[in-house]
Amino acid sequence: MSTQTIGIIMNGVSGRMGYRQHLVRSILAIREQGGVLLADGETRVQVEPILVGRSEKKLADLAAKHGIEHWTTDLASALADDRWQIYADFLVTKARASAIKQAIAAGKAIYTEKPTAESFEEALELARLADDAGIKNGVVHDKLYLPGLQKLRRLIDSGFFGRILSVRGEFGYWVFEGDWQEAQRPSWNYRAEDGGGIISDMFPHWNYVLENLFGRVESVYAQATTEIPVRVDERGEPYEATAEDAAYAIFQLEGGITAQLNSSWTTRVNRDELVEFQVDGTHGSAVVGLFGCKIQPRNATPKPVWNPDLADAHDYDGDWIESPGNREFENGFKTQWEGFIRHVVEDAPNEFDFLAGARGVLLAEAGLRSSAEGRRIELPEVTLDGISVEAGLAAAAAAEPVAAPVADEVR
Repeated sequence: MSTQTIGIIMNGVSGRMGYRQHLVRSILAIREQGGVLLADGETRVQVEPILVGRSEKKLADLAAKHGIEHWTTDLASALADDRWQIYADFLVTKARASAIKQAIAAGKAIYTEKPTAESFEEALELARLADDAGIKNGVVHDKLYLPGLQKLRRLIDSGFFGRILSVRGEFGYWVFEGDWQEAQRPSWNYRAEDGGGIISDMFPHWNYVLENLFGRVESVYAQATTEIPVRVDERGEPYEATAEDAAYAIFQLEGGITAQLNSSWTTRVNRDELVEFQVDGTHGSAVVGLFGCKIQPRNATPKPVWNPDLADAHDYDGDWIESPGNREFENGFKTQWEGFIRHVVEDAPNEFDFLAGARGVLLAEAGLRSSAEGRRIELPEVTLDGISVEAGLAAAAAAEPVAAPVADEVR
């Protein structure tokens, strides 16, 4: 067994996602297992991270805690060093595009969190710049690697559903306001001027989940609202929440599938998992979450009768069958990291690139615009050279207005 090493610049690892999912549960886990095994079955690629951030103390503490040799507050010097072949970005959204442009100029392969930029125009620019520079690039699509969604993928591929009719999803939980109990999310999430908002956070996720499992998103009708107008930040100071904390949306997908997804940081959980999707088809239905997957085929579907005068004693939950996993599922972030490293080292396939990231940003922009204007927004297809920003906006402007106005305007 031969071993080679790949150097990874990790920018933003002191943040919640950068630290827990990307550093600890992905890169350090890969290092602990001895690297990534390549397709030849005889070569392993070991990872060597360098931590980048603004605080010397935080970086030094993280490096000491996890036995990491390299760290720096100077991104430019790391990008100029040939030891580091991959640039990984976990910064806040508003800082991401400029750092990625520096990495493109330095010729690094790039792996980044979503959204890739604050606007579709800039996200598409990043995709074009990376393509022109001939560098490999990837965007986190972690939800597709969840055990529940992988089980759903298998059901779809097997033809279990027949013709898929609709998708309904509920995501969210109560994020404390920060006064009497500390909030679970950073305060910038609730400030539009800092790139916050549940639409910019979740709609890029919904875009890649929907397009990879069911079909391209062709239109969106959304209502966004800021339900908690004042929150308390990390210093104990109250601040105005200028970004939406809940969004309710209907997506029309190619093939006539309708998807209805609710996203909220102001809801209390009454379901098995923090996110659940129900998929209904002519031959069967499924309910999936982060891990679980329950199915109900057509020939095992009960025949409910509506009678509001009598209590219904039927156990509808008992009519569902738990779908077996049939294999072990690893952490989704780690699995995608391994795939991206193989893409960089041995040119393994990678469909989750900056262009996919741009489509997610476009859906977020369309969702915000739909809410502000109270109408359904059409989404054009996005390719590197097949659509301009102007064409996309023209297509959106041509959408028919929805009769009922939306009260809350966002941004």
